[in-house]
Amino acid sequence: MSVALNERKKNMAILFLEYPKCTTCKKAKKWLQDHGLNFEDRDIKEKNPTEEELKAWYERSGLPLKRFFNTSGLVYKSMQLKDRLHGMSEEEQIALLSTDGMLVKRPLIVKENAVLVGFKEAEWEKTLL
Repeated sequence: MSVALNERKKNMAILFLEYPKCTTCKKAKKWLQDHGLNFEDRDIKEKNPTEEELKAWYERSGLPLKRFFNTSGLVYKSMQLKDRLHGMSEEEQIALLSTDGMLVKRPLIVKENAVLVGFKEAEWEKTLL
């Protein structure tokens, strides 16, 4: 890849949604900084994604909607969503995700041409570098 193209990729707008106390989010943020990527940082608990954002990101991602849920989180478990999600429509699931940032899998990267859910270094390298 040419240096100019690589620099363009680095400067594309990146929205980084994180829970600052999460160790995986800290590791992901350090990875972004170490690779010189410019990003807008957003605390997912303080400013939860809206239904409109989540719907757009889900559609852009090509991922199953369940990947957007923080299935290991306390809120997910306390709401017994493992047993309830399959009976809910996509619209209901998106509406539910928009009610509490702790339900949303993180970190979450949103770019014009990609949405990354969770921190998988190889996937991030391929998409962001």
